[in-house]
Amino acid sequence: MATLLLVEDDPVLRDGLTELFSRDGYQVIRAGSIREARESLTDAVQIVVMDVGLPDGDGVSLCREWRASGETRPILFLTARGEEFDVVRGLDSGGNDYVTKPFRMQELLSRVRVLLRSRQSASPVQRGGFIIDRERMQVLKDGEPLALTLTEYKILTLLMDHPSVVSRDQLLEILWDNGGKFIDDNTLTVHISRLREKVGADHIRTIRGVGYQWSDTSAAASSC
Repeated sequence: MATLLLVEDDPVLRDGLTELFSRDGYQVIRAGSIREARESLTDAVQIVVMDVGLPDGDGVSLCREWRASGETRPILFLTARGEEFDVVRGLDSGGNDYVTKPFRMQELLSRVRVLLRSRQSASPVQRGGFIIDRERMQVLKDGEPLALTLTEYKILTLLMDHPSVVSRDQLLEILWDNGGKFIDDNTLTVHISRLREKVGADHIRTIRGVGYQWSDTSAAASSC
């Protein structure tokens, strides 16, 4: 469950948005002013939805202040000001998106989801002693980069991204060679075998009749 900081001084709109986000599965922290927003930006917050016009200042200035201090969490502005100047000012201050009132509720939810997905995909994933560094397209084991082919990298990141079982069909969907030829099931088995040699066999479990599952800890590995 993602935690969202909602900064909105209109109590009616704040209550309505709190209900909307709560129904969609978010934990909502509420603030009605710049002062309250500063106090409420805890480590638990993953995204900020903030009105531009607030009683003790404006959200654009607060966004600029946060960015200057190194804050990187996504910020989405809510405002009644639809002029291009205000949109540009908000984004130039470090805002990630901008929604003008009145807005469609489902569109707002969609924009929040997109920002959260973008942040999650850019962040390194740590599983046990392994780290996915997407910027460099590397997987590190105990701090050292593994020598992976592009296909092995794709398979490994898909497995590490998903705590549940990844089916063979899901893996085959991402494995197209340069000529556009679909990689067959036997080739997938070979890639899995090579990956087990590089990461340790216990980390990639075979779920018979379904696919594979990443394991952070050592466990008895099944054979391909």
